[in-house]
Amino acid sequence: MKVKVLSRNPDDYVRETKLDIQRVPRNYDPSLHPFEVPREYTRALNATKLERVFAKPFLASLDGHRDGVNCMAKHPKSLSTMLSGSCDGELKVWNLTKRECVRTLQAHEGFVRGMVVSFCGTSFFTVGDDKTIKQWKMETPGYGEEEEPLNTILGKSVFTSIDHHQKEGVFVTCGQQVDIWDEQRSNPIRSFSWGVDSFNCVRFNPVEVIMNMRSNTLCWNPMEAYNFTCSNEDYNLYTFDMRYLDKPVTVHMDHVSAVLDVDYSPTGKEFVSASFDKTIRIFPKDSGHSREVYHTKRMQHVISIKWSSDNKYILSASDEMNIRLWKANAAEKLGLLAPREKSAVNYSQKLKEKFQHHPQIRRISRHRHLPKSIYSQSKELRVMKEARRRKERNVRKHSKPGSMPVVTEKEKHVVTVVK
Repeated sequence: MKVKVLSRNPDDYVRETKLDIQRVPRNYDPSLHPFEVPREYTRALNATKLERVFAKPFLASLDGHRDGVNCMAKHPKSLSTMLSGSCDGELKVWNLTKRECVRTLQAHEGFVRGMVVSFCGTSFFTVGDDKTIKQWKMETPGYGEEEEPLNTILGKSVFTSIDHHQKEGVFVTCGQQVDIWDEQRSNPIRSFSWGVDSFNCVRFNPVEVIMNMRSNTLCWNPMEAYNFTCSNEDYNLYTFDMRYLDKPVTVHMDHVSAVLDVDYSPTGKEFVSASFDKTIRIFPKDSGHSREVYHTKRMQHVISIKWSSDNKYILSASDEMNIRLWKANAAEKLGLLAPREKSAVNYSQKLKEKFQHHPQIRRISRHRHLPKSIYSQSKELRVMKEARRRKERNVRKHSKPGSMPVVTEKEKHVVTVVK
C-alpha cells in the first residue's frame, strides 16, 4: 500500500500583511508554455522602444565662466566636488549636488592648462600660461582672508598638463620636458626630455608610441593597468597594451573631427570621448564603434570630459563657457527604485541582451538622431574610406604578388615604437 502525503508551507502562499502582493504559484515546465519565446520577444521589443523613448541624458548646465572652459578635475574623496579652469585664468569649484559654484578664484594670467587634486583631497595644483605651478587649499578661505596659493613654483617654460600620484605626494608636469616633483620641494626631482618635441598631456606610467598624427590626451584603464586609450587628431581613439606597442588593441572610430579628451569609467569597461565635432561619445573598451552619442544645439567644440567616480554621470566642458552634466546611461531612471522596479529593469535588460541580434530590436537600439552636418560628414568619410580600400585592392590586383602586402587597420596608424 502506498501513502502519498501532501505538504504545504504557508510561507509560500500566505501574505505577511494585507499590503503584500498575492503570491501566485507557477509551473515553469516548457511544455506548458509553448508561446514563451514569442512573448519574450515582444517584451524585449517593447523594452527596447521604451528605452529609446525615455533616453534623455542631459541633466544640467553649470553656467558662470566668462571664457571657454579648458580643463576639469575630479575630487578623489568627494563625488559632489568638481573643479574647472577657463581660458581667462579663472578657476571655479562646483557643488554638483546643488549645481552651483561655491568658490571662484583668479588662478593664472592666461589659460589654465591643467589642474589636479592631491590624493588626500586637502589641496589642488594648477598650471597655466604664466609658467607657474600653484598649490591651493581645498577649503574656502574664512571671512577676511585673502585668496592666496599655498605655494608657487616658477618654471622655465609653459606647462601644458599636470597629474598627481594616487598614493604619494608626487606630481608630474609636462611642457618642453616632463618633470616629476615632490610636494615639499621647489625643484623637480627628475626631468625627462626627448629632443626638441614638446608634450601636450602627461599621466603616470610613461610610455612612448609614435603615430601618424598628434595624440591629444591619454587615459589609463583603472581596472587593467597595462591598457590605456589615447585620443588622436585623425578622428580616432586607440587602445594600447603597454606590453605590446607594435599596434593598438582596438581602433575606436565614429567621430568626424579631432578627438580632444578621453576619460574612463570607474569600472574600466567603457570610456567617454570629447571631440571638436561638438559631440560626446561613449565607447565600450573592446568595441570599435560607440554605443551612445550626446549633443545639443548650443554645445560647441567639447574640450574636456570627465566620468564621475560613482559611474552614473558625465561632465563635459565646451567652448561656449558651459559645463554640462549628463547621465552615463541615457535611459536610466534617477532616484530610489522600488524592489519591483529593480526586478522589472533587470528583466527588461536581460530580454534585450537575449534578443539583441534580432534585426528589428538591433535597428531600434542602434538608431541615433545626429545633426545634419555630422551625418553628412560621416557619410562623406565612409565614401572616402571605401574609395581608398578600392584603390588598394586594384593596385594589389595589378602588382607583382607579394609586393603590396595587406596592412590591417590597426597597423596603418602606428609609424614606429621607440624602445
